[in-house]
Amino acid sequence: MLLLQAVLLLLVLPSHSQDTTTEESEVLPAPPSRVCSGWMAGIPGHPGHNGIPGRDGRDGTSGAKGEKGDEGLVGPKGDPGETGVPGLEGSRGFPGVQGRKGEPGESAYVYRSAFSVGLETRVTVPSVPIRFTKIFYNQQNHYDGTTGKFHCNIPGLYYFSYHITVYLKDVKVSLYKNDKAVLFTFDQYQDKDLDQASSSVLLHLETGDQVWLQVYGTGEHNGLYADNDNDSTFTGFLLYHDTN
Repeated sequence: MLLLQAVLLLLVLPSHSQDTTTEESEVLPAPPSRVCSGWMAGIPGHPGHNGIPGRDGRDGTSGAKGEKGDEGLVGPKGDPGETGVPGLEGSRGFPGVQGRKGEPGESAYVYRSAFSVGLETRVTVPSVPIRFTKIFYNQQNHYDGTTGKFHCNIPGLYYFSYHITVYLKDVKVSLYKNDKAVLFTFDQYQDKDLDQASSSVLLHLETGDQVWLQVYGTGEHNGLYADNDNDSTFTGFLLYHDTN
């Protein structure tokens, strides 16, 4: 019974979807008295289902800039980059300050051995060393004027030479090293005239070696001569010493 009354009520109530202007211009007729007699209002219906969600609204305006945050932790060291192109050469700088003078070094030892002697008398004995007693230079005393021999005190390479005046007889002399003739010189005397003979040689000597000059053979070839105007000389000196 109550359900029937609710349906009747819905049929009688005016529609809300009509325009306001229509409601004002038209006047609905009153329902027949036979329908409205004895009716009563029904109970409210159940709420309807939620509608479909609407579309997203437009983005709002940007807000104010926030405060600066705290500084972050230092990251790991990156890989080295590629070598760049060399730059242009710079201008020359000013000269630097002169350095201090160095300490004096040790002086190198100089090896010396030399002699130069001459004949004072024309009397010579064959097959024995010629005694050159006229001393021009013998500062190291490596030449012995009493024996006519040079004594090696510094091993190395030596240069020896002799220059002989020849008069009255032929001359044949030899340069000896330790009792062995290593060089010969012969000059034939020309009648009534002075003649000259000379020679030179390089010899390597060891400490204790001896070198001298003597007439070779018999007395027939001992025409060595010397006076105030003519000399016969014997010279030797060290070129360089052994380093070993």
